[in-house]
Amino acid sequence: MWRKALAAVLLALAVGYFYNSRPDLPEQILQYIGLPSFQTPSQSQNSLEQAISAAWEALITLPSRQWSKVAVGVNACVDVVVTGVGLLQALAVDPGSGLDHEVLHSKEDLKETFIHFMERGAAAERFFSDKEAFQRIARAAAEYPGAKLYVGGNAALIGQKLATYPDLMVLLCGPVGPKLHEMLDEQIVVPPESLQETDEFHLILEYKAGERWGSTQAPQANRFIFSHDVSNGGMSSLETFVASLDEFQPELVVLSGLHMMEGQGRELWEERLKEAVAAIADIPNDIPIHLELASMTDKDFMNSIMQEQVMPIVSSIGLNEQELLFLSQAGEGPHATLPAWKGIPDVGRVSDILLWILEHHGRSDPSSEADLTRIHFHTLAYHVLATVDGYWGNQAAAVMAGARVASSQACGLQTVDIDKVELKAPLEFHSSHADPQEKLSLNPAEPVTVWHRGNVTFHFTPVLVCKRPLRTVGLGDAISAEGLVYSEFKTQQSV
Repeated sequence: MWRKALAAVLLALAVGYFYNSRPDLPEQILQYIGLPSFQTPSQSQNSLEQAISAAWEALITLPSRQWSKVAVGVNACVDVVVTGVGLLQALAVDPGSGLDHEVLHSKEDLKETFIHFMERGAAAERFFSDKEAFQRIARAAAEYPGAKLYVGGNAALIGQKLATYPDLMVLLCGPVGPKLHEMLDEQIVVPPESLQETDEFHLILEYKAGERWGSTQAPQANRFIFSHDVSNGGMSSLETFVASLDEFQPELVVLSGLHMMEGQGRELWEERLKEAVAAIADIPNDIPIHLELASMTDKDFMNSIMQEQVMPIVSSIGLNEQELLFLSQAGEGPHATLPAWKGIPDVGRVSDILLWILEHHGRSDPSSEADLTRIHFHTLAYHVLATVDGYWGNQAAAVMAGARVASSQACGLQTVDIDKVELKAPLEFHSSHADPQEKLSLNPAEPVTVWHRGNVTFHFTPVLVCKRPLRTVGLGDAISAEGLVYSEFKTQQSV
């Protein structure tokens, strides 16, 4: 008995010696002789990320028919980016408990709402109603050590990302002041009517994963945005934007900034939303419109966008997990009773809500008059593209391209560095949270999982999450822009 034990020990030592001196020793040899793998968990994890990154590079290809002109509007500003905890301390407010305020009226409201979202690690955006108080905070933010100025506003950020493609001409409409105009890519065309004498400033309070303030600790890196922005709040550039399209002749229109109207009060946004819909309706039917959503808190406002007003007349939308769940809560859709996501959003629940949107507010029914046929959903760990069959091509590449840019841009890089990212997406999940459900899995060598529900196709890909993100602002806009660049719209005649 002891001889067998000694032989096993010697064999293990011998294999261990060869393994350490020859790290390329095939894994199959270890399995063949019945010994456990000497590969550490970190080595195994790293190989998954390497496989996914390599597969992205091999599989992401541009569509055969690409956009040459894209018009983007209508929110634009200058972002002042500061550390949130540092700025609030400089404003002499003490940490406390979190409380969400739909509109901010004071420093105290700002502190409570910031803490509310920081402890959840969630992104959010709010309107600050007091102009003078906002200007005082903005001055403090601009003077805070390490504060940085960037191009801001969903439309301007999407335009900047699109302009990185040299063969793509971009029209940007929005309130463009002198500082913003100076920072925009020279490839971006700004109509003279969009230029204004002063810039609109948005304050971006960032926090890191694990950062503490008082009893609050952030579970992940994210940011909180607030502003007193009247130009963007009233979408004052929308009519100029639509009027500019005749001369520019775009092949795709990207619309954002609707969320900014929410802080103006119901009477104002109801009227302005009707005017916005009338303006958007003037865009020719053969030009697809992508709507980029952002954080909202008013269910009536969201319902007006979803049911009566905007969503039926756009072809595509982009949104994150907070916006997706709020949309379902506002419309009493699937999983509307869920107060918030816990950790990584369940893929089956996400799939249920995406299908519900396309069935109730899109064109999954061929007899529907709605135009919505595409939804690009993004969350920290993964992305899902849901499309009605027959309207969009190259969507596997599009969803991977969106995930790839999230992985690289968060780390401040042009390409993915596998040593700086980690896989957080589930390796196994279900197509629905209810029956009938299909059990699905992620194959790192072909990192797009596809499933069908009726005439809607879902494309899932993981994100290689940046371990130490340098900047989280604008990631959603970059994701949507990249996904659109790699998407091909099929005209109605070819459906």
